[in-house]
Amino acid sequence: MNKHPKTQVVLFNKPFNTLCQFSGEPSDDLLSKYIDIPEVYAAGRLDKDSEGLLVLTNNGKLQHKITDPKHKQPKTYWVQVEGIPTDLELRQLAEGVQLKDGVTRPAQVKVIEEPDLWERNPPIRTRKNIPTSWIELTITEGRNRQVRRMTAAVGLPTLRLVRMKVGQWELGALLPGQYRCT
Repeated sequence: MNKHPKTQVVLFNKPFNTLCQFSGEPSDDLLSKYIDIPEVYAAGRLDKDSEGLLVLTNNGKLQHKITDPKHKQPKTYWVQVEGIPTDLELRQLAEGVQLKDGVTRPAQVKVIEEPDLWERNPPIRTRKNIPTSWIELTITEGRNRQVRRMTAAVGLPTLRLVRMKVGQWELGALLPGQYRCT
C-alpha cells in the first residue's frame, strides 16, 4: 500500500470575507463551502478582507516550504490604495518599511493600470475627493497583514488587496470561489 499519496496542489480564488479554514462557526464563510477535496490544507493565509490566490496542498513538506519565511517564496499582490503613490513612497516600499515588528525585506513595486477584476461584494469604500491607484507589490515574507501595514506606513491605505501569485503558482482566470488542481 502506498503510504505517500500523490501530492495535490489546489489553487483557489478566495472570495472577500471568506476565512482560510475548513471549520468554524455556522455563520462563517469557510473553505469547505467551496472545496470538497479531502486532506488538503492552506499553505499560508489570506485575511478575511483580502481576496485572491490561496494555495492548498496535502503535502506537509510542500506546505512548509511555501509558508516558511526562510524559503522567501515571492507573493505578488495587486493593491488598490487611497491616493496617488509618489516616487518616494514607492521607493520606501521597495527598500523596506519600518513596522512595529521591524523593517520589511525589500520588495518589488510598481504602479499598474486598474486591473480588470471581478466586482467585489461589498464594494470598497470610496471618497469623492480622494483618488485611488493600483500598485503591484511582490514581497518575500509573510507577516500578519503585512501589505496593508506597509502601504499604511507610507501613507497609502489599502482599499482592496488581491493576491495574484505565490511562488510558481498564479491565480490566472479563476473567479472568486473557483479552484483548480495542478
